[in-house]
Parts: sequence; structure tokens; C-alpha cells
Amino acid sequence: MQINPGAAEFPHRQIAAQLTTRIRRGDWAPGERLPSIPAMAEMFGVAKQTVQRAVDQLRVEGVLITKPGSGTYVRGTRRRLNRLSRGRYGGFRGYHTDLAARYRQQLVSVGRSPAPPEVADAFGVSDGTELVCRRHLVRTEDSPVEVGASWFLPADAAGTSLERAEAFGRPLYQEAEEATGRRYVTATDTISARQPSREEAETLQIRPDTPVLHLLHVAYDGAHKPIEVAQATWPGPMTTLTEEYQVPAPAAEPDPDPGLVLG
Repeated sequence: MQINPGAAEFPHRQIAAQLTTRIRRGDWAPGERLPSIPAMAEMFGVAKQTVQRAVDQLRVEGVLITKPGSGTYVRGTRRRLNRLSRGRYGGFRGYHTDLAARYRQQLVSVGRSPAPPEVADAFGVSDGTELVCRRHLVRTEDSPVEVGASWFLPADAAGTSLERAEAFGRPLYQEAEEATGRRYVTATDTISARQPSREEAETLQIRPDTPVLHLLHVAYDGAHKPIEVAQATWPGPMTTLTEEYQVPAPAAEPDPDPGLVLG
């Protein structure tokens, strides 16, 4: 491995590109530790700071993960969003089976919390209104990949299982329908990109300058009144959104008017 000092590309970017190429061709498998910074600096013939910048870049891009006191490893997780929240409903409600085999959801806390602005707006209440909040964390074997929360109005959730700090043996929406007596009929998903909060960066084990994808999911009853407002935040570089859909066939042209004379 070597760099071209005369190239327009910065040396650390050249190193990052070469490391990525080697990872893609399988020289280092997911979960495998890379050589140390000093060792790679010697391999490339550059200063350790240059290699560190390359590693930092690949951490932000989600290619590598650094474990303090252990080393730098190839990240083995790229979270696939299966059509946002639609997988929670219908015949496949709950996490998709292929995801459930690789991801573990942990209930972090349950209680009353002040509603953040986007949640308050969705429910039509004032910012900071106390709502029932169920917070969770989703992990793989090697790292956390999602922080999230589901919010409910106290009028719906007070005194029900939704206020108990216990996980359910079924999708949350089913528990909420039974607890509130209201049926989920429609939902909207809004996804955006932003910088993480300090707490999100620490929980997701990402650099503070790593962008995140943020989802706001609002589920409505038949009267279009919100039942649940859910939030989910993922490390942006480690997350992909894939949407598969049918493309409509061209519409058939109408038959000409038989009474119309052409030519």
C-alpha cells in the first residue's frame, strides 16, 4: 500500500480509499481488527496523524468502529430500513424476521416525560406537556444501532400496561390498541438528517460530527386523531433506506370517437 504525494487528493483520503478497497474485497472481514495506527503509518510511509485522520474519516462513514483499549475494527452492521415503519403493520407487523434474528430491542425506561416540539406538534399539545414515554435501544452483537421512543397521551395510557416498565410479547401497536381501545388505521413517516445530540452520540457510540437519520412516525385512528407518536434515530452512514415498489404501466390510449372523421 502506498500513496501518491503528487496527487490532488489529500494523503489521508488516499489511505481511506485504499482501506475501503481492501475491506470490500475481503482482506479484512466484518468484525476483524485492523493493524495498529503505527503499523499502518509504517505501511503507508506517512505520519501516524495522517493514518488517524483516515481512520476517523472511515469511522464517520460507518466503515470502521474503534473500541477503546482494543483497536479499530471493520464494522459489520449496516441497518436496513424496510420501508420505514410499514413493517410494523399488516401481516408482518413487528420487526421483519430477518431483522429480528440480528437485532435485539431493549426497553430502557417507561414514565412521564415532557414532550419535545415535534411530538407536541403531532399530538396538538404545548411543548413540554407531560406524556407517557416508552424509550428503547436496539443493538446488534457489537454495537447499538437505534435509539427510539414511543409517546402516548396520558388520557389514553394512564393506568394501562403502556405505563408499566415491562416488555410485551407482541408488537407495541397491538398492546396500545388493546390498552387504549382505539385502532390504528393510518400512519405517516417523516425522515430527516441532522447532527446527533450529545446523548445520542454517546449511546450510539458515534463521533459527534457523524450525521444521523431521524424518523418521526405518527399513527392515527379512524378519526385521524394520533394514538402513538414514535421516534427513531440511527447512525446515518450505517443505515440504508430501501423502497421497492411497482411502476405503473402506461395507460391505454382511449379509442377514437367513431363519429370523428380523420384525414
